[in-house]
Amino acid sequence: MSWDDIQPLLVQACQDTLFMVGWSALIAVLGGLPLGVLLVLTDRGGLVQNATVNKGIGVIVNIGRSVPFIILMVALIPFTRFVVGTSIGAEAAIVPLAVGAIPFFARLVETSVREVDGGLVEAVQAMGGSTWTVVRKVLLPESLPSLVSGLTTTVVALIGYSAMAGAVGAGGLGSLAVTYGYMRFDTGVMLITLAVLVAVVSAVQLIGDLAVRALAGRSRSQTI
Repeated sequence: MSWDDIQPLLVQACQDTLFMVGWSALIAVLGGLPLGVLLVLTDRGGLVQNATVNKGIGVIVNIGRSVPFIILMVALIPFTRFVVGTSIGAEAAIVPLAVGAIPFFARLVETSVREVDGGLVEAVQAMGGSTWTVVRKVLLPESLPSLVSGLTTTVVALIGYSAMAGAVGAGGLGSLAVTYGYMRFDTGVMLITLAVLVAVVSAVQLIGDLAVRALAGRSRSQTI
């Protein structure tokens, strides 16, 4: 294939990939952030200690993380059809991508929130702060650099998952690589697609690292 033939396909594939990753990352944050915070709050010694709730959330998160994405995608086909009306295409891929990313991000959130200095939590409680105040004023702001780093990791993982989803009809760069590269034995298309994926991942990682450094620097200046 010539570059003139590849270019429009590549542009559309990039748009599909960004569409899938963007929406699934947003849903992962909306679902994973509260789950991760709850895992910390309901744990032993937490602000709202509840062993039953903690174990229940932990089991759900662990199951979600342990299922390989390709199996998850197939298992969710009926649910995907119920939600978006189809099981193929970029919109359909958002469902399994989001379902797979929520528990992944939840564990990263849990790790980030656990790193917050307990002395700050105790200080807010001593001043009469409620659990919601502790979460809003201490846990989330103090763990923000680590949360952004976790989100960056999640987005990078989603890019890889989206390529896998593309190989089975979801569109995007994975579909381009399989349909026009692998099946047609066109090494050029494969290499171009691979280069674009590497560039996208590198850009996401760079932006995430810059954001983490900026947030960490601002946090240190406020502490001083």
